[in-house]
Amino acid sequence: MKVKLRKHKQKAPWRNDDLVRAQKQQCRRAERQWRKSKLQVHYEMYKGELYAYNQILCRTRERYFSEIIGSCSSNSRVLFTTVNRLTNPPTQLPIELVCTPKCNEFAVFFNDKVQGIKKAINSTTHITIERPPTHSKLTHFIPVTDQTVQETITRLSLSTCCLDVLPTRFLKSVLNSVLPSITQIVNMSLQSGIFPEALKTAVIKPLLKKSGLDPTVLNNYRPISNLPFLGKVLDYQQLTDFLLLNNSFDVFQSGFRPHHSTETALIKVTNDIRLNTDDGKVSVLILLDLSAAFDTVDHGILLHRLQDWVGISGSALSWLKSYLEDRKYFVEIGSCVSDYMALTCGVPQGSILGPLLFNLYMLPLGQLIRSNNISYHNYADDTQIYVSLTTGEYGPVDSLSHCLQQISAWMQNNFLQLNSNKTEVIIFGPQKQRERVSSYLHSLSLKPSNQVRNLGVIMDSDLNFNSHIKSVTSAAFYHLKNITKIKNIVSKPDLEILIHAFVSSRLDYCNGLLTGLSK
Repeated sequence: MKVKLRKHKQKAPWRNDDLVRAQKQQCRRAERQWRKSKLQVHYEMYKGELYAYNQILCRTRERYFSEIIGSCSSNSRVLFTTVNRLTNPPTQLPIELVCTPKCNEFAVFFNDKVQGIKKAINSTTHITIERPPTHSKLTHFIPVTDQTVQETITRLSLSTCCLDVLPTRFLKSVLNSVLPSITQIVNMSLQSGIFPEALKTAVIKPLLKKSGLDPTVLNNYRPISNLPFLGKVLDYQQLTDFLLLNNSFDVFQSGFRPHHSTETALIKVTNDIRLNTDDGKVSVLILLDLSAAFDTVDHGILLHRLQDWVGISGSALSWLKSYLEDRKYFVEIGSCVSDYMALTCGVPQGSILGPLLFNLYMLPLGQLIRSNNISYHNYADDTQIYVSLTTGEYGPVDSLSHCLQQISAWMQNNFLQLNSNKTEVIIFGPQKQRERVSSYLHSLSLKPSNQVRNLGVIMDSDLNFNSHIKSVTSAAFYHLKNITKIKNIVSKPDLEILIHAFVSSRLDYCNGLLTGLSK
């Protein structure tokens, strides 16, 4: 079947500038005069006007991209989109996708995918985990001040949503005028324990998982969620402060916590493995993979966890309950939208509070792993468990296998699906000892690999990171090449921002892991 492609010929935004349009009209008048008279003097005048038009157009284009790059210097996703627009032709959507029926088909597909995962979870073994005592309670949120709201809005990125009453950029420019009203809305919500209904709707845009995939196959798309900007302003800081004050976070959870990152998580795990290797031991690391973990979170279990494990009650718990429930979404492709679909589970994707709530949902998992005397570290939904053993000692591996079975059962109890096909195993240590442990792991249906990708870093059995260094170098050169293509379009300060965002950031990412390497 042939697929027709629709070419979206949108006028470049910088061409709508008043000065550009005025100069273009002047250039057209000079051209018409020359074509009518055929005089050399009129031709020279036309060339002068054309040169002036191109100069103004270049300056306006440079200013347009400079504003985007300057305002989003800390948002790599926006910067990547901007550079991609400059270096690559726009993606052409199949004409069949830009219609309301196809939007509805996407909406149903994304919903059925999550519901299918939940239905496939067959919980036969119940895992009971003793919860630690909670000494402090959060019963209500404290009213916020204009200054707090202003600092929060200023700190947030400029991402906007079609459901926003005011575009985010414009809202920030008139913030002083509307700040008291926004503060009043926030405080009314926090004190009443009700999250505004208008802020519960998400806009979903399908995005191809990889370039080159068949655009007509729905399974090749992932949903990208966008929420109203004002909903991101509502309380996050008070909940975070309470959790930090009461040490509610898992001590080995590095996701979405102050002073924690993927680098701190990987340094902890790598350092443990290196210390064991120095002692002549072999280490076995298992990287657990979950399917759509954020989307299958059960609201009832999460609220129970917030109350019993964290100590949240009263209007604060009512507000979080209202925040989670009665949400809906629609799919948008071009100018077409789908019908609304209800969201009955999951934490809101694209929100600030969602990842934090997921961390709290996973609190019992750390308790379970510790009860098996297994080392572990978490980053959001990425969990890694590991043990060390001496030559001829396989007891720790048996404990690891038993712990993995308990984790799988706990996941099922909590409507999370452990993806065994993507769960990876790797062995570290001397070559001969690795081979013996590898044979034993195969007998337990665990198949180790020579290298794995862990939180964006390629780890190999020798921990020399050669493959990772090659991958980072290749990616850095790729982006440097793309930036070179647009060096005449953007200013030097903006080029510096792009180089830091795409090249330096990659070279710096988790580079603490490379400390002490022999070469």
